[in-house]
Amino acid sequence: MMKRNILVALLTVAMSVPAMSQQNSLKSCIDRGLQNNYSLQVVRNDEKKASNNATVANAGYLPQVDLSAGYSGTLDNINSTARATGDVSRERNVTDHTLRAGVDLSWTIFDGFNIQAKYSRLQELKRQSQTQTRIAIEDLVADIASEYYNFVQQKVRMRNYDYAVGLSRERMRIEYERYVIGKSSKLQYKQAQVDYNADRTQSMRQQEKLASSRIRLKELMGDKDLKAAFDIVDSAIVVGDKLDFDALWESTLQHNASILKAAQNRTLAALDMKAASSRDYPYLRLNAGYGYTHNIYDVNATSKRSNWGADFGVTLGMRLFDGKRSSERNNARLGVENAELAQQNLELNLYADLCDLWQAYENNLSLLEFERDNVKTARENHDIACERNLLGNLSGIEMREAQKSLLDAEERLLAAEYDTKICEISLLLISGKILDYMK
Repeated sequence: MMKRNILVALLTVAMSVPAMSQQNSLKSCIDRGLQNNYSLQVVRNDEKKASNNATVANAGYLPQVDLSAGYSGTLDNINSTARATGDVSRERNVTDHTLRAGVDLSWTIFDGFNIQAKYSRLQELKRQSQTQTRIAIEDLVADIASEYYNFVQQKVRMRNYDYAVGLSRERMRIEYERYVIGKSSKLQYKQAQVDYNADRTQSMRQQEKLASSRIRLKELMGDKDLKAAFDIVDSAIVVGDKLDFDALWESTLQHNASILKAAQNRTLAALDMKAASSRDYPYLRLNAGYGYTHNIYDVNATSKRSNWGADFGVTLGMRLFDGKRSSERNNARLGVENAELAQQNLELNLYADLCDLWQAYENNLSLLEFERDNVKTARENHDIACERNLLGNLSGIEMREAQKSLLDAEERLLAAEYDTKICEISLLLISGKILDYMK
C-alpha cells in the first residue's frame, strides 16, 4: 500500500509539471509580446526602411554615373543642283549610321547647403522612426500589463464566485437536512436552491469573461494558438509603492517619447526651412564623361569615322528668379512655428493627463484602504452569520444577505485594486517609465 501511495504521489507531481510550466509572469508575457506581436514587427520594419534611406547617396552627396550606348541612322533621298551649270544630281536611299557608347558623370558639388539639409533630414527621420518604435513598444508593454492584471482580476473574481457557489451549496444542503427532519420549511430550502443556481449562473458567465481576457492577452503576445491552455503566476493584484507626482512630471519632460518626437518634428521643420533658403545660394556642378562614336557614311568622301575621348566641364550658376521661392520659405517658417506650438500643446496635454490620472490614483489609493477594512468587517459578519445559521438562529434570507455583502465587499476591493493598478500603469506610461515592468 505504501509503494502504491508513493507511485500515485509521483504521478501527481509529474502531471502537475506541464501545468506549472504553462504559467507565465508579467515579464515573460511582455518578452513574448515584444518578440511576436505583429503590429510591433511592422513598426520595426518601418524603422529599418528609414535606416536604409539615411545614406549619403540618397542625400545627393555622391556623383551620378551613367553608362549608355545607342545607335542612330538616316535614310535620305538627295537632289543637288550645281550653281555653275545647273546640273542636277540625284542620290537615292543614302544611308548613314552612327554608333555611340560612353560613361557620363554628373556631380553637384555645392547646392546652397540643400544636400547637407537633406542628409540631416534623413538622419532625423531615422531617429524619429526609432522614437516611433519606442512609442509602439511602450504602448504594447502598457497594453500587456493592463490586460495581464485584468486577467488576474478575472481570476480572483472567478475564485470569489466559486467560493460563493460552495457556500450556497453548503447552505442548500443544510436547509435540505432541516427540511427533512422538519426544522425548516420547504420554502427556505427552495430559496436556498434558487440562490445556489443563481450563483452557478454567475460563475459560468465569469468563466466566459476569464476566457475572453486570456484570449486578448495571448493576442497581444502574438500567440497564434488562442485556444491552448494558458495561465499566469499571479493570483492577486499587488499595488506598488506610492508614486511621487513631481518626480513623474520631471521624468515626463525628460523621457516621454511623444515629447521627444515633437522635438524631432521641430528639428525637421528647421531643416525644411534650411532647404528652402538654399535657393538663395549659388550652385556648383561638375560634368565629365568618356565616350566612343563610330560613323558609317554611304556617299561621303570618308566612308568611316571613329571618335573617342573625354569631355568635362564645370557649371557655376545662381537662380535669379523662382516663383516658388517666397511661398516655400514662408510655409517653412510657418512649419517651424507650428512645430513649436505643437510641442507646447503636447506638454500641456500631458500635464493635464498626468494631473487627471494622479487625482484618480490618489482617490483609488484611499478607496483601496477603505475597502480592505470593509472586507475584514464583511468577513467577520459572514463568519458570525455562518455560526448563527448552523445553530438555527438565522434565517436563510439573512444568511444570503451576509453572503452577498461579503461578495460585494470583495468585488469592490478587487475593483479598487485593479483601478489603482491601471492608474499606476498609465502614470508610468506618460512619465516614460513603463519599461520598468520589463526588469
